[in-house]
Amino acid sequence: MSAVVPSATADQRPPKSPKPTIVLVHGAFAESASWNGVVERLKRKGYPVVAVANPLRSLSGDAAYVRKVLGTINGPVVIAGHSYGGMVLSNAATGNPNVKGLVYIASFAPESGESTFDLANKYPGNVLGEALDKIDLGDGDHDLVIQQDKFRSYFAADVDRETAELAAATQRPVREAALAEASGEPAWHDVPSWFLLTGKDRTIPLQAQKFMAERAKARGVVELPRASHAVAVSEPGAVTDLIIRAAR
Repeated sequence: MSAVVPSATADQRPPKSPKPTIVLVHGAFAESASWNGVVERLKRKGYPVVAVANPLRSLSGDAAYVRKVLGTINGPVVIAGHSYGGMVLSNAATGNPNVKGLVYIASFAPESGESTFDLANKYPGNVLGEALDKIDLGDGDHDLVIQQDKFRSYFAADVDRETAELAAATQRPVREAALAEASGEPAWHDVPSWFLLTGKDRTIPLQAQKFMAERAKARGVVELPRASHAVAVSEPGAVTDLIIRAAR
């Protein structure tokens, strides 16, 4: 007589894998609150979120800091970066087995040896330099900031004026040497990537964004033809949707 095996109940089924932690890395001339609209949406979907305060001092140093943040997180991670934040995540995630996906939001995705300046000027269309002021740091280097009266038109043209003015006043300067520093071996060689491209970007020309997405053999690419560089602020829903695609 054969034994009767009871069917599995809900309590007996294996627990679902936890949702990955989403780590967000802002770029130059921004700060972690620039992700607020994305953070709110991700948390409503049940994702744990860490919006890192990117130091913006040197590429290697910034990546080392983000690498330490990643080391505090248990379980799988999807990391998203905006602009220079893509340079940082590309280096910070290298060799970390917990990182399951990379999401580049109007972002740089370097090859080894490339700098932010290299990629920003690879194709015509980067005009942000016209709007920058330099702060002499006294050591031969400079901090770069966007002139507040030019911030919206050059960086955040599709963001409402009041929000853009707040962002201009609270922007974080980036050390010029950080933008000139060459990348190490990037994580996108080994980790799947997704890209969101911005058609009205005056900081990273669309052609450059497409080049980097194609080179990385991106799993998914979303193009927003009318979006400015500050797309995480102007289009948080689209940014969130792409991050969730990468996290599934």
